[in-house]
Amino acid sequence: MTTQEVREQIEESKAGYAKLKMSHAISPLENPTELKFKRKEIARLATDLRRREINGEL
Repeated sequence: MTTQEVREQIEESKAGYAKLKMSHAISPLENPTELKFKRKEIARLATDLRRREINGEL
């Protein structure tokens, strides 16, 4: 995955997380652990992006 694709994926994941969070506030999700998994996915992508920045792979 290229750096640009990682950035796009982070933005999509953040938007999806916000949507899930809003849905959960209105009516409980069937599987509330989805929120946890989405947060972890965002963190993994952000960590990978930061690693690329440090290594000068941008």
